[in-house]
Amino acid sequence: MHGKICYIEIPAKDVEVSARFYARIFAWKVRTRGDGERAFDDATGTVSGTWVREQGSSARMVTYIMVDSIQDAQQAIVEAGGRIVTPYAPIGSSGAGFAVFQDPAGNQLGLYEEPRA
Repeated sequence: MHGKICYIEIPAKDVEVSARFYARIFAWKVRTRGDGERAFDDATGTVSGTWVREQGSSARMVTYIMVDSIQDAQQAIVEAGGRIVTPYAPIGSSGAGFAVFQDPAGNQLGLYEEPRA
């Protein structure tokens, strides 16, 4: 699903407080990932994410967009005036990967490529 928003990282001072807040207000399903970190699935079950411990005043939410090919997306981003912040990095041995970029206005977003079947 090229172009679909699929994952969100939300800064949190206290992950458990944030998890309870979003579960109560929006009925997000809170879970513990295999690596022990807290994560969520939205009420529709189509967007997931995690809370990341806030790192000072520069902490910001990062939204990830699913792409068919991170390599192709990175090239298109640069050609359109964006900048690659974190180039493609694999996620474990799953075959999935991610990258982070800035759009021309300086907004930071992520790319996510699913494992190929």
